[in-house]
Amino acid sequence: MVREDLRNVAIIAHVDHGKTTLVDELLKQGGAFRENQIVAERVMDNNDIERERGITILAKNTSVCYKGTKINIIDTPGHADFGGEVERVLSMVDGVILLVDAAEGAMPQTRFVLSKALEMNHKIIIVVNKIDRPDARLDEIGDEVLELLLDLDASEEQLESPILFCSGRAGTASLSQYEEGKDLIPLFDTIINYIDPPKVEEGPLRMLISSIDYNEYVGRIGIGRIQRGTAKVNQGVTVCNHQNPDKTIKNAKLVSLLQIEGLQRVPTEEATAGDIVWISGIEGITIGDTICDPENVEALPFTKISEPTVEMTFAVNDSPFAGREGKFVTSRQLRERLFKETLKDVSLRVEETENTDAFRVAGRGEMHLSILIENMRREGYELSVSTPRVLFKEDANGMKLEPMERLVIDVPEECVGSVMEKMGTRKAEMLEMHPQGSRMKLEFIVPSRGLFGYKSEFLTDTKGEGIMSSVFDSYQPFKGEIPRRNSGSLVSFETGEAVTYGLYNAQERGQLFITAGTPVYEGMIVGCSPKVEDLVVNVCKKKHLTNTRASGSDDALRLVPPRKLSLEDSLEFLADDELLEVTPENIRIRKQILSNSLRAKTKAKQ
Repeated sequence: MVREDLRNVAIIAHVDHGKTTLVDELLKQGGAFRENQIVAERVMDNNDIERERGITILAKNTSVCYKGTKINIIDTPGHADFGGEVERVLSMVDGVILLVDAAEGAMPQTRFVLSKALEMNHKIIIVVNKIDRPDARLDEIGDEVLELLLDLDASEEQLESPILFCSGRAGTASLSQYEEGKDLIPLFDTIINYIDPPKVEEGPLRMLISSIDYNEYVGRIGIGRIQRGTAKVNQGVTVCNHQNPDKTIKNAKLVSLLQIEGLQRVPTEEATAGDIVWISGIEGITIGDTICDPENVEALPFTKISEPTVEMTFAVNDSPFAGREGKFVTSRQLRERLFKETLKDVSLRVEETENTDAFRVAGRGEMHLSILIENMRREGYELSVSTPRVLFKEDANGMKLEPMERLVIDVPEECVGSVMEKMGTRKAEMLEMHPQGSRMKLEFIVPSRGLFGYKSEFLTDTKGEGIMSSVFDSYQPFKGEIPRRNSGSLVSFETGEAVTYGLYNAQERGQLFITAGTPVYEGMIVGCSPKVEDLVVNVCKKKHLTNTRASGSDDALRLVPPRKLSLEDSLEFLADDELLEVTPENIRIRKQILSNSLRAKTKAKQ
């Protein structure tokens, strides 16, 4: 049996290729909003951090109705660190819309998400987006995507996928690059005609949980697609798990059942096979669980989520300023919050250490972990985090393996030399290099640890005009030592308040991170030194007053504006013997050993 009244599709693409903007227009033209309704841009990005950074972090569901057919659309993240979200939701759909930027073309994450869709044998609609960009390369993009499909061993049918040319911002689509579209009807028609309707099995209820939401009132909410049968409110069910056969929850009940209509979750009494639904009332439900009829218990296999590649140590803040600014400061509160995050984020791993105040947290990348830190900070948590470390593996022969990234760099031609030099020191291997107008596109395989701290250097080397993006590629034999940082830190000599006179003397030694009036403590890092060694500076030093007046001695002291570090900048800057102190109000970098004399003794012993 086939449900002709329904289509389930996911929109997949590299970061910033316009997925969420296109979904905005699909919703508007699909009648999800009233004509006079004021709608925010990128309405699907409803999280504060998503709106501030212009990125999608969590996959989100919406739906539109077109010619009597309901189209469930899942907007997925484009950033590599949130690839776990993409892998999960692909199991809920029958086809994907692959968005490719008309100027940038196929990028690392395009390759990653497309390979996942091909593995599941999904039908693909290729959409070349942002065709109104002045640097659009419409003649070449189609060939690039075809090459990528061939490279990923696509089937004959997938190689003949339809191509549309869209402007997500203008809300237009056309089947030819030489015609200007008027609306998105060609895209709606292609979805209806090309994407298969859900094939429905007759029989008792069976449903795989692909995503998890959390609500303070009802607890954990399971999201998934009904594979077979019908789900009804108050129905008795059994929960089992393919990966964990010992887990079986009997006598569970579906307390509530919700479906998506536009941007609203609407309660429903029952839903049938093919529908994507939200269910609540089952304690301990998790991703990969199967909800089934108690008389027919059979677990569905679940896509294995890629393993984390980067870890950090999250610990209780023990600096001299601990407890002044945060609401949640104890190890118990930190532990509860971290383990709560693992309930809805399958790509995250949290382990306890010998030290009861510290936890090892592993994720898909620096961005993945920095978003968690930022969320905790906004919720009122105070903590300290270590420098990011990559997770090594060992093969059957005992050889040390490390994670490698596929890195694509797009830079002006005159910057190629400095990029190649930096990539050489980071043990990168060049795969290809070709010109695109006045710019050059370079592709490398580089150790993940080689990219730590490189982003700010890269922007300086390319005068802010370079674009870089990477995605996990594979594990390869250890490439040898890579220099972590070629600059040192300016470390505060004493606890107090930074004053202009002390800062004026310190700025001759390097670049400052703080302004006059900033509270500092011994061992806190107040700036960056151009030399590799750390320098201890006294930013609290006041000018000695004397009775004599000399011409020019009381001239105003001019301070160079300090460099303000964001959370990501601070994580990139961290050296191995440093920690990042994160509170709701401040981000401070500090030495692990705060005492200057004790640190010098420890270094002398090494």
